[in-house]
Amino acid sequence: MIVHTVAELRARRRALPGSVAFVPTMGALHDGHRELIRTAREAADHVVVSVFVNPLQFGEQADLDRYPRTLEADAAVCAAEGVALVFAPSVDEVYPRPLEVSVSTGRMGEIVEGAARPGHFDGMATVVAKLFGMVRPDLAFFGQKDAQQLAIVRRLVADLDFGIEIVAVPTVREPDGFALSSRNRFLSPEERKTGLALSRALFAGREAVSEGPEAVLAAAQPVLDEAAKAEPALRLDYLVLADPATFTPVAPGHRGPAVLAVAGRVGATRLIDNLPLEF
Repeated sequence: MIVHTVAELRARRRALPGSVAFVPTMGALHDGHRELIRTAREAADHVVVSVFVNPLQFGEQADLDRYPRTLEADAAVCAAEGVALVFAPSVDEVYPRPLEVSVSTGRMGEIVEGAARPGHFDGMATVVAKLFGMVRPDLAFFGQKDAQQLAIVRRLVADLDFGIEIVAVPTVREPDGFALSSRNRFLSPEERKTGLALSRALFAGREAVSEGPEAVLAAAQPVLDEAAKAEPALRLDYLVLADPATFTPVAPGHRGPAVLAVAGRVGATRLIDNLPLEF
């Protein structure tokens, strides 16, 4: 069932007995989203999925306008996966008045991906906080593919005492390793071939994990350097080995968990990917 207003959502939410899992999305659902929904269904009695393209997360109007909107197809995916409620609000429903109070993600929102997209994580955290208040879930499910987002949401829930369990779901990949994303549909065959360097670099880094953090970065970088010479070329934003909880770069000789994260642009499309590692 699709609902479009907060009032409808709350009324339907109150009628759901037992536990509720929440999967926030911006739509254009693919197999990665299906995996989120399926994992959520195994963990709770009911699943609520939101479909909302959040304007606060976009730094450029053109990027916001370009983002795919496929609500009819998204609703069909949710129905096939047994979702109890699809919440598809308008921008005016989520932001009925100019915001005076919003979420600041602090230093965590300004580094790595945040440095490349100023204000992005503040916008993400603000809408997630609003959606949590609207849906009032017991659990919420986020993809590991957006690893810094995941870290910030976990900190948001801990710092503001939402009392919601945040569950990470591993990245879903195509057979050649390319991470699934709603933005992949914008890539030409040639651009996709170049973009494959992101996952190839991560896998190369993973092969060197036994040699330490410096070796991981040294193994990944040449793959990206080669892609920068391709036609079309990869324009690298960053390659970083970060603490999965804070997303600050790990120190030389680091022991414990880390995330190898990479981002870059091919043509007009920006791609991100990461792999969790253990040293």
